Amino acid sequence: QVQLEESGGGLVQAGDSLRLSCAASGRLFTVPVTAWFSQAPGKERKFVAATNSLNGYTDYIDSVKGRFTVSRDNVNNLVYLRMDNLKPADTAVYYCAAGPDTGLSFSQRTEEYDYWGQGTRVTVSS
Repeated sequence: QVQLEESGGGLVQAGDSLRLSCAASGRLFTVPVTAWFSQAPGKERKFVAATNSLNGYTDYIDSVKGRFTVSRDNVNNLVYLRMDNLKPADTAVYYCAAGPDTGLSFSQRTEEYDYWGQGTRVTVSS
C-alpha cells in the first residue's frame, strides 16, 4: 500500500516557475518509479516525466525537455517536479503516480501505475 500527495501548484504568469512536490509513504519498495502526469480540462491524462529510484534515470516528454526537472529527496520520500519557463499550454492538474520498474524505458501509460495522488492544479496565464 502506497499513499501519494501532491502540492505546490498555483496560478503563475507565462515564464514563471513552480516546484511541485510528491510526498510518498507506505510500501515504497514495491513501486520504485514515480511519474508525473498532467490532465487539462476535457483532455486525457498524459505522461510528463518520471524517475526511477533504483537507478536514478529520468525521462521527459519532448514538450517539457529543458524546462522541467525531476529530482528526489530519498531520505524524506519526496519527488519534485521543477517547472521553469511555464507556458499557458502547461495549464493542467498535475498528478504523481507510483509503479513498478518496467525496464529500460518508462511507461507512459496510466494503466502501468498502481498508485496516484489527488492532483495539484497549475494555471499559467499569458
